[in-house]
Amino acid sequence: MFSLESLPPPKTIVSAAASLTASAILFRTIASDLIPTEYIKTLFKRLSAQLTIVIDESDGLTPNQLFEAANIFLATKLSPSTHRIKAIKAEKDDELTVTVDRNQPIIDFFESIQCTWVLQTEVIESDQNTKSEHKFFELCFHKKHKEVILKKYLPFVLKKSVEMKNEKKAVKLHTVDYYNGLDYWSPVVLNHPATFDSMAMDLDKKIELLEDLDMFVRRKEYYRRVGRAWKRGYLFYGPPGTGKSSLIAAMANYLKFDVYDLDLKEVRGNSDLRKILVGTKNRSIIVIEDIDSCGVGLQNRDGENDSPNSNDDDDKISLSGLLNFVDGLWSSCGDEKIIVFTTNHKERLDAALLRPGRMDVQVEMSYCSYGGFKVLASTYLQVKEEEKVELFGEIEGLLKKVEVTPAEIAGELMKKSEDVEIVLGNLIRWLQKKETST
Repeated sequence: MFSLESLPPPKTIVSAAASLTASAILFRTIASDLIPTEYIKTLFKRLSAQLTIVIDESDGLTPNQLFEAANIFLATKLSPSTHRIKAIKAEKDDELTVTVDRNQPIIDFFESIQCTWVLQTEVIESDQNTKSEHKFFELCFHKKHKEVILKKYLPFVLKKSVEMKNEKKAVKLHTVDYYNGLDYWSPVVLNHPATFDSMAMDLDKKIELLEDLDMFVRRKEYYRRVGRAWKRGYLFYGPPGTGKSSLIAAMANYLKFDVYDLDLKEVRGNSDLRKILVGTKNRSIIVIEDIDSCGVGLQNRDGENDSPNSNDDDDKISLSGLLNFVDGLWSSCGDEKIIVFTTNHKERLDAALLRPGRMDVQVEMSYCSYGGFKVLASTYLQVKEEEKVELFGEIEGLLKKVEVTPAEIAGELMKKSEDVEIVLGNLIRWLQKKETST
């Protein structure tokens, strides 16, 4: 039976405890001297069920796409427990960009798997006594999920980062500049405000075009499987002022594609056309406006009207050169490209240009319909049909009798007064004049 009398004296207990503590301190000191800390960490990791993937910022001189993707993706995974973040604003950006700071664990869940990300940095000293900073992400998870992380999670991070990057992308307008070195293209930010919501075009045509664009951007594997270049050709035709250029801007803003505005009159020949095409990037819209009036050579596919001493590449573009640009071998340079032609006179175009594979979708931009007017009224006057039923009804009747373009209607809606009834009344009188003059 236990008895207090059997315990050693308190002095003996204190002495033994002190001796044990001293021994522990001595053992820890010897262990730290004899066994490197990194070895201990390595041993611990080997015994752990966790697996760590290291994602370096670069592979030598080549940036690591996965590192950039993780940086973009993890900005959406910041939590209230995150104590440090980084905020960046480029001169041309409207909003701040928030990114992860170092040594801040970010936890994400994928298919119920906990994934812990940490941005790490280390200073590297070179032989020349210079220092550089090496950045890398450490991604930790249970080792049994290795295949899921490598084959599903990391590709998911890459895909999501591309989507996020495209959403924030500033759309640019590129024009040909022969003095811009080997690039040929000179860019500026495209600040055109056009959207599909603001386009005064037939609703069915608008929906059909949107569905075609959506189908095009998600069919990468389909184009690869059938052995065709991932591109799409569109023809917008109709009278001046019907919104062809605005529709191109709306497409660019919707898809976040850069626009390459190509004036064939400025191109020096077929060889230059090929170089210019190679200079365009993926996810772009190449625009050739007024294709019916852009050059003499386009009506002659085989160069029959050229003089015997002329060269196809000398000073003008032949129809054969343009067709090769649209669907020949050179058209396969790059992915996810859209080529848009516009014309006021479709009947003037060579039939070779109009076949599928060159102009896959043809959209007629017609005179302003009543549906188009309602879009313009909502955009310019912020008024809807039910608010001004009688005035809208009178305008609807006039639009059935008079051919006017959306640009003309928009011009009238911007005139003279901010009072909605006065503006609509002036529009009615203007339409009535047009009716009597026809």
